[in-house]
Amino acid sequence: MAEITAALVKDLREKTGAGMMDCKKALSENNGDVEAAIDWLRAKGLSKAAKKADRAAAEGIVAIALGVDHGAVIELNSETDFVARNGDFQKAASAFATLALKADGHEALLDSVHEGQKVSEAVTNLIATIGENITLRRSAKLQVENGVVASYVHAKADGSEVLGRIAVLVAVESSGDKAALESFGKKVAMHIASANPLALTETEIPSDRVERERAVLLEQIKEDPKAQGKPQQVLDKMIEGRMRKFFEESVLLKQAFVLNPDQTVEAAVADAAKAAGAPVAIKGFVRFGVGEGVEKRQDDFASEVAAMSKKD
Repeated sequence: MAEITAALVKDLREKTGAGMMDCKKALSENNGDVEAAIDWLRAKGLSKAAKKADRAAAEGIVAIALGVDHGAVIELNSETDFVARNGDFQKAASAFATLALKADGHEALLDSVHEGQKVSEAVTNLIATIGENITLRRSAKLQVENGVVASYVHAKADGSEVLGRIAVLVAVESSGDKAALESFGKKVAMHIASANPLALTETEIPSDRVERERAVLLEQIKEDPKAQGKPQQVLDKMIEGRMRKFFEESVLLKQAFVLNPDQTVEAAVADAAKAAGAPVAIKGFVRFGVGEGVEKRQDDFASEVAAMSKKD
C-alpha cells in the first residue's frame, strides 16, 4: 500500500476540486495512483462538486427539530427551488436539523456524523448527486430551563411539519400550563414569521444599526420643508419621535400583535400569563427565511444560450 502523503492529497485536490477527505479516500482506494484516483472521483461525481461552489445558492429550505426543552433550525441552500423539492435534499435537511439539536454551534454541526460521514462531506455528496451548488449555510439552537420552545413553519414543504420557507423558534419561560404555553408560543412564532422583528428588546438591537437609523432620520429631517428653520431642540424631538416609531416596528415586545393589532406583543404576554396561571416571559427567538442575505445572481438567459452555442 503506497503512502498517502499530504502532498499527494493536495495535488489531487488541485486537479479535481474535490474535498480533502474525498481525495484521501480516492488515493487510498487506488494505492496512491493519482490518475486512477481522478477517474475514481469522476466516477463518483465528486470531482464536479467544487466547480459548482461559486454558483449562488439562494433557494433551498429551512428545517426545524424539537427536543423536550430545546429546538434547532437549519438552512440548507440550493440554486433552484426545483432542488428544494427533491426528496433526498429534504431528507438531508431534516436529518441535519436533528443533529443540530446536539451540536455546540454551526462548526460542530458540520463536523457531526451523518450516515458514517461528516455532515460537511454529506453536503459535498449531495452536490455531486443532485448537480447543483448546495450549502448548509447556518444553524441555531434555542433552549429554555423552565417552559417550552414553540415553533412555526411557514410555506411548508408538501406533507411536512418541519420543512418550509420560513421557520421560527420561540423560547417561552414559565412554570404554567404547558398546553397554554405551547399555544401562545406558536402564536408568537407566527407573529415573528410575519413581522420579522430585529430583536426581542431595544437593548438587543446592535448599536451600529440604531445609529445608522438615526443618521438616516437626521438626513430625512434636513430634507423636510416643515423642519426648515426649526430650533435644534425641536429637531431633536422630531428625531426621537421617529426613533420611537422605529423601535415600535423593530422590537418584538413593542410590535402590534399580528393576531390582535389592538395590543402589543408585550400585552399579549400578560394575557398569556393569566391563561397559563403563572408569569410568562419570552426569552428569545430565532427566525430563518430561505435566502436571507444571499445575493441572487440575475442571469441573462439569452447571453448564456449564446455563450453555450459558441462552445459547440
